[in-house]
Formats: sequence, structure tokens, C-alpha cells
Amino acid sequence: MSAAQQPSLKSRALRLLAGRDWGRVELERKLAPYAESAEQLQSALDELQAKGFISDARAAASLLHRRADKWGTSRLVQELKQKGFASDLIASQAELLKENEANRMQTVWQKKFGAAPQNPAEKAKQMRFLASRGFATSTIAQWMRHLPVMDDEGLEE
Repeated sequence: MSAAQQPSLKSRALRLLAGRDWGRVELERKLAPYAESAEQLQSALDELQAKGFISDARAAASLLHRRADKWGTSRLVQELKQKGFASDLIASQAELLKENEANRMQTVWQKKFGAAPQNPAEKAKQMRFLASRGFATSTIAQWMRHLPVMDDEGLEE
């Protein structure tokens, strides 16, 4: 394509925003290679934000809605930081996530394992899996205390 046929920054941004909500910093990173200058990019983003097309709060909520059923609070907070959201927005979202972390963790555990561990090694494996998903160690330990560990004969140890 010639330079005259290249889509404008706004049209590129709108195409991206049609697919999902993007935070300003994340969208800026995505569009930077296509901008002729930093001022041009900032101007386009300012205009889109003024019109309500870009909203960090909406983008963060959308991300959490898509991923909260699979990941723990620490993993989701890490992703919000990577995407460049403001620390006050991240802190408020983290508080909301912590309120239901135990329920989300139990759902993930049920989907992956569905049965109490049969021995201490299996219990440790389940705990490592949940920790790798970003769930708090204290929440995992509290949940695992309620699960009986069975021995090879099906009796509680």
C-alpha cells in the first residue's frame, strides 16, 4: 500500500477497539509504530478518550471479567500492571478480586481436579497448581485444610 492508502491512527485504533476494550497505555504501545510523531499519537488518543472510546476503568473491568474465573488475584494484578493501568485503579480492582478469591479458587480447583487428593504428594501438586494460577497461599492452605487426604485404601489419613 502506498502512504496515501495507509489507515489513519484513529481508524487503526477504532479497529482495535471494536474487538475489545483497550487501556490508553496499551493502545499507545500498539499504535506507536504507525505514528509519524509522538504528538500525532497523543492527539489521536486524546480525541478518542474525550469521545469515550478509551476508558482505562472499562478496559480493566473487561480484562478481569474475561480472566477472573481462571486466575488468582496476584496474577490478575500483575497483568493489569503489565498493561500499564494506574496504580489506584489496580488497587481498587484488587480489593474487589480479593472479596471472592476463595470462591474463584474453588471453581478452578473443581474444574481441574474435582476430587480430594489421594496422598500428600497429590495434595502438594494441587497446591502448586493453584499457586501458579496466582491464588494467595493463605487461601489455598485454608481450602486444603478442609479437604481430607485419602490413603491408597480410600481411608482418611
